[in-house]
Amino acid sequence: MKLLLKEDVDGLGFCGDEVEVKDGYGRNFLIPKGKALLATPNNLKAFNHQKRVVQSKVKKVIATVQAIADEIAKVTCTVKKKVGDTGKMFGSVTAQEIADLLKVQGVDIDRRKIQIAEPIKKAGEYKIPVKLHSAVTAEIRLVVEAEQEVAASAEELSEPAASAPEAEQEKEAKKKVPAKKTAKPAKKSAKKKEAKE
Repeated sequence: MKLLLKEDVDGLGFCGDEVEVKDGYGRNFLIPKGKALLATPNNLKAFNHQKRVVQSKVKKVIATVQAIADEIAKVTCTVKKKVGDTGKMFGSVTAQEIADLLKVQGVDIDRRKIQIAEPIKKAGEYKIPVKLHSAVTAEIRLVVEAEQEVAASAEELSEPAASAPEAEQEKEAKKKVPAKKTAKPAKKSAKKKEAKE
């Protein structure tokens, strides 16, 4: 029995292949499950027409995705992250941050298409692949700049040491002023008032 496969079948063939199978396998499994058609001239023409329509749609999608890939190739994303003395970053650059940076520059893509192989934890320049389609992959140029966090905190530590006498004066002033007590209205029960009278 000659059949035309509508989808890939393991051990038999790929979609669009014309295959020869035993009658029982074709009639009882492939045709009822929608995996194949009888290989008649009419079915062959209809299948080839449908295949051309699908291929033209795929070409349009690939052309659209390729235009987006060209836009991504032109863009350079720059992100600033806080780092310590050793150059180690606090946290890492995520796919969501990269997607947001691209959106600001006019390219809107899903964060799940950005493929970061390893977490980005150091300053530098990176090329990150973006899988827009099975046939199209673009690359984002990402520049990670370091903001020195530790240098700023060292300056803050030196300032309080210089203004220590002022801080002590403020503490003493607070000690001298007693905290205001809130007076609660006295509640006299009706029984106590009667007892006094």
